[in-house]
Formats: sequence, C-alpha cells, structure tokens
Amino acid sequence: MNISLEDLLAQVRSHAGIEHKRDIQRVAGALREAWPTEHANGDDCAVLDDEQGYSLLAMEGFINAFVEADPWFAGWCGVMVNLSDIAAMGGRPVAIVNALWSADEAKAAQILAGMSAASRAWRVPVVGGHTNLRSNQSQLAVAVLGKARCLLSSFAARDGMQLIAAINLAGRWHPPGYNWDAATSADPVALRRALAVLPALAEEKLAIAAKDISQAGLLGTLVMLLESAQLGATVELNAIPRPEDCDWPSWLCAFPSFGYLLAVEPPHAATVIARFNAVGVSAAAIGALNDSQRLIVTQDQRRACFWDLATTPLTGMGH
Repeated sequence: MNISLEDLLAQVRSHAGIEHKRDIQRVAGALREAWPTEHANGDDCAVLDDEQGYSLLAMEGFINAFVEADPWFAGWCGVMVNLSDIAAMGGRPVAIVNALWSADEAKAAQILAGMSAASRAWRVPVVGGHTNLRSNQSQLAVAVLGKARCLLSSFAARDGMQLIAAINLAGRWHPPGYNWDAATSADPVALRRALAVLPALAEEKLAIAAKDISQAGLLGTLVMLLESAQLGATVELNAIPRPEDCDWPSWLCAFPSFGYLLAVEPPHAATVIARFNAVGVSAAAIGALNDSQRLIVTQDQRRACFWDLATTPLTGMGH
C-alpha cells in the first residue's frame, strides 16, 4: 500500500522507541550537576580520559516483558547492543558485567546462556555482576567497558559532512517488534570483523562522528546525533540500504543488529563505504549535514520534515 511521505514520517514518529528517548530529558536535568565536564553527555557511551586515550562505559537495561518473553535473545542482546555502542564511539570492548534478576531459575539460565553465546561470539569476557534469583520477575541490565585511541562523537559532526548509513542486511525479523536479527546465526569471525571497522575508521581519521542505530530507528537515531551537534540534515529515503521485500514503515522503525550512521568529510565517503562493503555490510551515502536543525527527508520529488529541533527537543542533550 502506497502512503504519502508525510504519513510515513508521522507513522515513524509515533514509534515507541522514539518516545522512550524523550525520557532522557528528565534524567538529564536531575543529574546534570553530578556529571563531569570533560566530555559532553549524549553520546552512546560515557567517556573518561586515560593514559592511552579514553575509557568508554556503555550500559543497557531491558524492558521486563522482553526479558520474560525471550530470555535467551535478551541475554544475547545485552552483550550485542553494548558492544555496538562501544564501537560507535571508536572503541574496542574489554569486559562485560551484568545485573540479573529472576523468579525462575530456568529462565535465568536461558538469559545467561544467551549472554555467554554472545560473549564467545565477540570474544569479550563477562567478568562479574549482580544476581538475584528471588525476584518477582525477570530483569536484565548489562554494562561494557571499552577503550578507544580516537573518539567518534556526535558532538564532533559539522555542517557539510556526508552522512553514511552502514547496515548488515543479511538477517531476518525476530518478532515481536522490529528487531532485525543479523547476528545470532552469523559467522562469529564476520561479526568481529564488522565491529572492528569502526575503531579503525576513527584511528585513521576517516570518520568524525557515529551513532549506533537504536530502538529509535534510523531517523530517530539521526535526530539524536543532530541534537548533540546542533545541526540539521537532508536524507534521501531511497538511498538508505534496505532488505528486499521490507516496507519502509517497518525498516525505519527497526533495530538492525549492526547499523550505524556516520558523519564523514566528503573526500572520505567512498573509502568508508568500501570498508563496510568489504566485510559484508551494506553502506551508502544517504544525505548531508547542514546548520538548519531540521531533519528533512526526500523521496523522488517529495520533501517533508521529520523533526525540527529548534522547536522540539528529543533527549535534551545538546551543546
């Protein structure tokens, strides 16, 4: 069924993953005085300076219903999404910790099995955590420590940079919801090679900023990048890598397992795209950054505004 571009964007804006990002505004205000000032908050990881470069800290908590309904996949995702955040900032993962609650020892075992499988696939150890098997429901939070020599940061994006989307299309839907699973059945060697592209791009100064495509979907994630940099962008919808037979409303709301948005200087765009293609990841230039603070989406001869940060903040995390 064909829908107008405006209706498509309205449908994506109503996706729950974007609404969840608004909650960050409340937390940001409450904790602002407690945060250090060396590195701005709002990126995929917290950043601390160290002697070799930077220490990165990423953490994810999961919706209880998801953990209860799909405990093995929740454990896998607990590792996967944090490793993606570390890579999005130009880092390499070092170690994993977790906090697990469960009323059911069998479900706890499934969560831990999924986490162990992901730990083996990416060769990142689980070194500790907290366990409670006397809870009234299944809950999971996972954190990862990483190290970076050079940072990729949303705050470093600048007007005129090319916007590149890099997404692993070799997956399948993992219901319920919009989870595109390009990881659980993949070759672990391929998973590690793909993740290693991000820190290499950072260290070679081929990419300046990056963002892991989250549950907010591609456009929602881009709004968060733009909010950090206080920028706008124009995106050509048909340039976005997309699996065959996948409709735009679903794909723009998807969490793609391996999916990144990168800001690069135009002379480096072809090289960055080639690096991802070489490890089996589809990548394409999908637009450019500008100083408008508006995210404009185009398709064929149509244009529509997805978000206007000048009037509507999302996370409240900006300069």
